[in-house]
Amino acid sequence: MMTIRSNSARTGLAVLVACLMFPAPVSATAETAQNGSAIDDFVGDYITTHRLPGATVALVRDSEVVHEAGYGETSTGATLSEHSPMRIESVSKPFAAFAVLQLVEADRIDLDDPIIEHLPEFAIDGEGAADVTVRHLLSHTSGLATPTIIPPADTLADGAARTRNWSLSAEPGSTYRYSNANYWIAARLVEVVSGQPFNDYLTEHIFTPAGMTDTVNVTTTDTPVRGLELGHVMSYGLALPAPEVTAMTSGAGGIVSTAHDMARWLAIQQSDGRAPSGAQLLSAELIAESHRVQPSTERAGLGWMRSSLGDEPLVQVSGVGTAYNGQVMFDPSTGNGAVVLLNSFTPTQEHAYEIASGILELPAGGQPEVGWPVATWIDLVLATLTLLALLGGVRGVRRASHWAARRRLWSGWRFGLRLLPQLVAPAAAVFLFLVATSLQGNSFTPISVFWLYPAFMVLLLALSVVGLVVTAARVGYRLRERPPSAQSADPAELQAPK
Repeated sequence: MMTIRSNSARTGLAVLVACLMFPAPVSATAETAQNGSAIDDFVGDYITTHRLPGATVALVRDSEVVHEAGYGETSTGATLSEHSPMRIESVSKPFAAFAVLQLVEADRIDLDDPIIEHLPEFAIDGEGAADVTVRHLLSHTSGLATPTIIPPADTLADGAARTRNWSLSAEPGSTYRYSNANYWIAARLVEVVSGQPFNDYLTEHIFTPAGMTDTVNVTTTDTPVRGLELGHVMSYGLALPAPEVTAMTSGAGGIVSTAHDMARWLAIQQSDGRAPSGAQLLSAELIAESHRVQPSTERAGLGWMRSSLGDEPLVQVSGVGTAYNGQVMFDPSTGNGAVVLLNSFTPTQEHAYEIASGILELPAGGQPEVGWPVATWIDLVLATLTLLALLGGVRGVRRASHWAARRRLWSGWRFGLRLLPQLVAPAAAVFLFLVATSLQGNSFTPISVFWLYPAFMVLLLALSVVGLVVTAARVGYRLRERPPSAQSADPAELQAPK
């Protein structure tokens, strides 16, 4: 039997036994690499399965950026990275709320001050309008509801002024009603109270001290931004480059940023208002208040929303536009947070939310599912219905003479009523594309209406063309074949058609 005599040998054996019994923990660097690889695999599989053009993401843990990356391409074929600019849409709202809270901390305003005290131009009709407070705006409990048709505006002053003729749909503070108008007015409030244009205020008091060097706020979607390319609308599994609808979005959805910069923003939320540079941008108490569920709401904070992933509460905000989709989400119980920015909009599914939720499952060893391409399948069903509508139209035209002949003894009004079902789709198309786009001088055009949901709009237009052509054919045969008099008609011909 071999005897171990040297101290070094004994030490080596002891170390070996200890390593076997107590494995060394994975290093932070190795864990980061593991998380990054898992995120790359998940996001890559997700955008491939759902045929998305690209995504940029970041994982932040306890205010430290663990992983950030880009996947896919822009509309011009450039490779996406964590530094690629994207519209973040309604993910902009927490920035406006943050700016207001900075003014609260500076004792310039109070959360429960009536808006009218600081913004005399706020003149909403309806009982209780004078009781709308700053908190009501930021928690969407003001009673304001965004109308479907909105006149254009080029400045926040004009945007807030549009609400003068609106009426409250609920008593202030009584119920939650999501409205972009709340945040136009909140941003205008920042301008008036601070004495600075809203864009300048955000740059000086948030973007610059936070180190968000590639982030800007624009007043309208027409404002050019360096490096920002067209987003996409998903249709039939294809990513179609599409322009943004012209609109005044400042306060509610006007920020263009990157995954890298948004990771720094998320870190501020996790570090009680402290920027990566060490600057305290907002007190821990007001940061917590912005995340807290507000009165008369089930999930709304101040700019943020509460959600859930399993049994854990999440703080999150979603942004959906006509060509972009964004999500910021973090779990206070684990310290993990995710940023997801997509250069595409899918009418029937918020992919950014699904990807962010999946990313947050990975650090805990979860295996998020990529899921089925349901949105693509829905569009393919609409494509099938479109084809069937066109085939039905061909059949309707071919049988128009027979259809009209069987009803040649009907009175004109009865014949006309029977044609009405064919005209429902054309009437709907005329309203959507021509009437709605002309109401109150709003900035929507027929093209921008089409981009809201191309697969559905193609079906509607197909049904409209079929309805008009078949109706014209039936009326044409009716006019060409004058009905015989009732006295000379065969009794069998007087029977109502089946």
